[in-house]
This record gives sequence, C-alpha cells and structure tokens, in this order.
Amino acid sequence: MDTASRAAGELSYRDATEADIEALVPLIESAYRGDSSRTGWTTEADILQGQRTDPEGVRAVITTPGSRLLTVERDGVLVACCQLEHRGDAAYFGMFAVSPALQGAGLGKQIIAEAERTARADWGVREMHMTVISVRDELIAFYERRGYRRTGEMTPFPYGDERFGLPQRDDLQFELLVKELG
Repeated sequence: MDTASRAAGELSYRDATEADIEALVPLIESAYRGDSSRTGWTTEADILQGQRTDPEGVRAVITTPGSRLLTVERDGVLVACCQLEHRGDAAYFGMFAVSPALQGAGLGKQIIAEAERTARADWGVREMHMTVISVRDELIAFYERRGYRRTGEMTPFPYGDERFGLPQRDDLQFELLVKELG
C-alpha cells in the first residue's frame, strides 16, 4: 500500500473471494439503487430501479479468468470495491461502489488511482476503459477530472433484462470512457 493510501485512513486492498459476495452485493446496491443510495452522489435511483447486481453477477466477476473484484477495507470494514478486467492492452474498470456514507470525501479518487496502478503493475496495460450511462453528466465529469476522456462510442442499454435494473427513461445507453495510463 502506498503512503497516500495509508494517510487516508488505513485503506487496505485485496482481491475478493466468494466468501465476500454476501457483503459485496448490498454494498454495490447501496451505492446505486434505492433510498440508501441517495445518501451519496452516485445514485442511479432516478433513472433505474430494481437491482444493480446479484450474487451470480458478483461471483462471475470474482471467478472469471482475467477478472478480479478489488475490495477496499478501512479498519477491517468493507467500504468499497471495483472490478478490473484484463482486455489485451487495456483494463476495464467497472462495478465501482463506495459506501454512500463515505462518498464525497476523496475515497473514490484514491481507489481509482490504486486500480490504475494495479492494472499497470499486474497486467502492463496502457489504457483503462470504463462505460458510464451517458445521461450521468455529474459522474462523467468526475471521471473527466481524473483524466478519462469521452469517446462518443455508445453501446445500447440492455432494456428488458431485469438483471441490470428497471429503466425509468427510454434514452439510456453506455458511453466508453478511456484514460491513457502511460
């Protein structure tokens, strides 16, 4: 762990195991959906209802070769997570969740920096990719401040697949954001 991480409240990072699924699913749900998500600023509750993920989705991230779910703990308590997936010269960053009560205090910035460092060190990748729902202007601006750029490359939202939630609008799509890792 680097000095910045230690100074920020003793964060520790490790790869999730299947034993973590029971704690990870509610963490991810709380950051995006339902009333609890409104405590933080990353809520999708106004555009999507229903589930954000489920135990099978989290298990797939943990067990798929070339994929990992990085857990973040502070003083032994799970406070955040993010997915990293090796995709050739790039890594994919997803399933990013920070406990709503801890959002807005710089934790997300530290986790993104650690995820980028980990992807570079472990896989030698040159870029980090992510997809964000294109109507999430505040979230996209957050990632742009971290060095990610909008590509304009869109993929459709999986309407009709309740595993991804229940859309409250008909204009949802994902935009690819990319950052050069150097």
